[in-house]
Amino acid sequence: MAEVIVKSVVHASVSEVWASWDDFGNIERFNPNLKKSFLIESSKKTGLGATRQCDFSDGKNYIQERIVEYIPQKKMVVDIYNGTVPLKSATAKIELNPMNNNTTQVIFTMNFVPKMGLLGRLLIPLMKPQFRKDISKLVDGNKAHVEMKI
Repeated sequence: MAEVIVKSVVHASVSEVWASWDDFGNIERFNPNLKKSFLIESSKKTGLGATRQCDFSDGKNYIQERIVEYIPQKKMVVDIYNGTVPLKSATAKIELNPMNNNTTQVIFTMNFVPKMGLLGRLLIPLMKPQFRKDISKLVDGNKAHVEMKI
């Protein structure tokens, strides 16, 4: 399993940062990699079992995700369980650590296993920089979104 970690410091409280990630069906509001996102399969807006679809900005690709671990204001783990991307399995973990009353560290960790067996494993060194770039855009977008609201 390959891993990519991106960290950021947001000048806002944990509750303000958490509110943005916890608005699970509307991640397109701050993720520049997406054209749209929406809740699926459930009336749950967030929490364990909430599901969403994220349509990428290329207009062709998408992923479907579900929350599999949920500790409010601390951690959310999202399983990428379906989509058009070449992943056999993947999880995204968002952790929030308070630094003081108005500063929060965001740690975004993605673990993934590519499709295509040995060939997929050989492609990991090429996939990791692209994932790091896309996750950095997401984390930076979240930071700008939250700080703009303050």
